[in-house]
Amino acid sequence: MSDQQSSTAAVKAKDDTVKKVDNYNKKIPTHQKVFYGFGDFGNGFMFDLGQAYLTKFWIDAAGIGAGAVAGIFAFTKIFDAFMDPIAGSFVDGRKNIGKQGKFRPVMMISAIILGIMTVVTFTMPMGLTTGQKIIYAYAVYMIWGVVYSFTNDPYGSLASVMSRNPEDRSFMATSRQVGSVGAQFIAGVAFIPLMELVGGGMSSKDQMHGYFFASAVFAIMGVLMFAVCYFGTKENVKVHRDQNAKREGFKDYIKVVFTNGPLGALILMTLFTISAMNTNNQMMVFYAQYNLGNIGLQPIINAVMMGCSIVGVFMIPTLTKHFGKKRTAMWSFVVGAVANLVNFFLPTNVVTFIVLVTIGYTALAIPNGITWAMVSDAIDYGEWHTGMRKEGITYAAFNFSRKLAQSLAALVSSGVLAITGYVANAHQSAKTLQGIKAAMTLYPGFCLIMAAIIIGFLYKISDSKFKQIATDLDNGRWEHGVIGDADVK
Repeated sequence: MSDQQSSTAAVKAKDDTVKKVDNYNKKIPTHQKVFYGFGDFGNGFMFDLGQAYLTKFWIDAAGIGAGAVAGIFAFTKIFDAFMDPIAGSFVDGRKNIGKQGKFRPVMMISAIILGIMTVVTFTMPMGLTTGQKIIYAYAVYMIWGVVYSFTNDPYGSLASVMSRNPEDRSFMATSRQVGSVGAQFIAGVAFIPLMELVGGGMSSKDQMHGYFFASAVFAIMGVLMFAVCYFGTKENVKVHRDQNAKREGFKDYIKVVFTNGPLGALILMTLFTISAMNTNNQMMVFYAQYNLGNIGLQPIINAVMMGCSIVGVFMIPTLTKHFGKKRTAMWSFVVGAVANLVNFFLPTNVVTFIVLVTIGYTALAIPNGITWAMVSDAIDYGEWHTGMRKEGITYAAFNFSRKLAQSLAALVSSGVLAITGYVANAHQSAKTLQGIKAAMTLYPGFCLIMAAIIIGFLYKISDSKFKQIATDLDNGRWEHGVIGDADVK
């Protein structure tokens, strides 16, 4: 027998010993899929709080200039982005995995610390000079970002080992997005009333106390929601983890990330979608206060906009079942782009603004929810394509793009305020009002057009392709053979 025949026979023998499983068709209990969404519910109480109100806290309450705030957000988010691969590497490198799994313990411990840091970010010590305030803001937000990476990377990776069933993943994507939008809804509706409750509203002299109290309430709720996720989920999918394999180096991580075409498409798309959503959230309080002339409209608009978004997100399983993930996402982007662009060109009016911003936000929330299922598919594709399963570093690469998008949103939001001459707690010029409106509507419209083009032309995992990938992985195979450290190296 030749060496080649011997090698082929050995591979076939190894293949025959692999236990045949079918995670593609196997479903997990409904309660696990529901409880998974509580993680993003808790995440939203802390993350979305900062995206919606931290800009206004630093400018109006702390007295930091808009230009400096733009710099804080831009630098810290880029810094955070480079922390994600470190967090992902840490999670992937865990060897002594207990019965609680690989991802859940890291997620829960980090969530508790994140709650503490959320309150700290909405605190500014008394007696600091403007320069000292800026340094403090940089420091606490950078620490917050590092902890967030160690919370969100394992949480995002968790879905890929809970189930491979497409319907389960759509369900988890839905529950996660419902949790996210639900937290945005509560933050958008309840944060300002909570500040008012303790006499520290945004128009009072005691804003600092109001921000501290409200952020503490939201941080506690966030940690409790993560606890629900921790205790209610389980890592069900048994994946290949060679305990004797050497820790992969930077070259191996490059291979995992940069040979994953679907992941690259999601990264590029996310730069536009998340920057659009965050710009919307950051500018809403400014738009309500100055363009519409009544900051009291902000909770009402958010209630309508995010309430409808929650309803839209519940439609994800039905939409993806009939049209597929890719087509549903692409056409949702188109609808959202049209709504935002029309909103920019129409004269400022409360009713038309609410209707169109609601359509645009809902049309963005649906594909943002679908994206979570796509990321899990991209993780599986990466293992199938390279022979190495790296959930943490793959999700970290995706999260890298989210951090860059958040930095971009901060530059757009704070930058527009600085360039157009925004003056805190004062009557704004026509130029400033037009800038706020453009950031609120025109910028998201452009972003969603780009997102539709990217997902339509660059994302290549069809439903049938994923079925092949899942079946191969369930049977211990990757694209070029049997999964094992020798195959990869």
